[in-house]
Amino acid sequence: MTTTPHVAAITAEPGPAGRVAAIDALRGIVMILMALDHVRDFVHRAAMSSSPTDLATTTPVLFMTRWVTHLCAPVFMFTAGLGAFFWWNNRKTKNQLSVFLLTRGLWLVILELTVMRLAYNFTFSRPYPYLLLVLWVLGVCMIGMAALVRLPIRWLAVGSVAMLVLHNLLDGVSGSQLGLGGWWNVIHQPGVSRLAGRIIIVGYPVVPWISVMALGFCFGRVLLLEPAVRRRFLVRIGTALTLGFVLVRALNRYGDPVAWSVQGSPVYTLLSFLNTSKYPPSLDFLLMTLGPALLALAWLDRRGLSRANPLCILGRVPLFYFVLHFYAAHLVAALLALLKYGSPALGFLFHPVPSMGGPRELFPPGFGYDLWVVYAVCALVVVGIYPACRWFAKLKERRRDWWLSYL
Repeated sequence: MTTTPHVAAITAEPGPAGRVAAIDALRGIVMILMALDHVRDFVHRAAMSSSPTDLATTTPVLFMTRWVTHLCAPVFMFTAGLGAFFWWNNRKTKNQLSVFLLTRGLWLVILELTVMRLAYNFTFSRPYPYLLLVLWVLGVCMIGMAALVRLPIRWLAVGSVAMLVLHNLLDGVSGSQLGLGGWWNVIHQPGVSRLAGRIIIVGYPVVPWISVMALGFCFGRVLLLEPAVRRRFLVRIGTALTLGFVLVRALNRYGDPVAWSVQGSPVYTLLSFLNTSKYPPSLDFLLMTLGPALLALAWLDRRGLSRANPLCILGRVPLFYFVLHFYAAHLVAALLALLKYGSPALGFLFHPVPSMGGPRELFPPGFGYDLWVVYAVCALVVVGIYPACRWFAKLKERRRDWWLSYL
């Protein structure tokens, strides 16, 4: 079969045997989960005033609705690294790979500051903060990887593991202590800063996300192995990471800035155990998500999925889907508000919702909907944008235009 040299689709072309469809399917699954999380941000009533992982206010169903979506960012970062490896392995040079990662990374940062800003807020109004979220960190990490891919893979793997394991030693360090100010938000600690009079909210710092992307790049060699061999590797490594999470979290000494504690019921004690830190992702968080992700990849690899499988189709167009689903989710939330509140909704529709940093005083008390509405809207969004994703996936198969690798 003809290989496809587009890292934008973050595809895996391991050799003559063909594409590893399981990688696309895994990404397709987490993209659906991602839609669930972002729809919740726009639609769920509780999202406007509290965190779904706050054990004082959440419910088990709401907590797990948020918890399952924790898979998304680690899988995206890891498979982005895999995609870079296979793009290079497809008869490219390290120089070509570095240039591509640099330009694509810059493009993703631009998209975050423009196209995604409009998706989040439905306005470019200056008073609202600039949110540096998923596309931002993917882009910045790709820019960093443009240099890191020149290292020997063994060195890169060792350094990436060291960063993943040791970065929690920096949890108690502040930017002011280091004299870095807001730059520390970019490097390790999420937070708010100002630049040229504009409010900047960094949700995803570079460390340790870049280590996850680098590990995906190093892991590419495993996916080059014969299917039966790579599946054994995936199961062994996935099991080791998952058991490592249980052990490190149970010790409750290191691996997460927030320790778990015994709650009023066994269910909430379990939720406390699972309530690891994502901002920045702790060692516990990454073990908890990457381990099951590799096990899921091994399971999907045994299924013999076809390229026409809907999960594989979604997984081949992650950036296209990402942008489209955000606009669709926000649009449906606006239509629901018009149906519920009528013309007065026009007074707040073109402002970010409170969960996205918008002014709560502009929105009606109790704005938002029940959790079942979140699931219904998520299904509507995914089904609604699927035909466009399928069309774009087929377009990328037919065409080899250079610009398609940036969409």
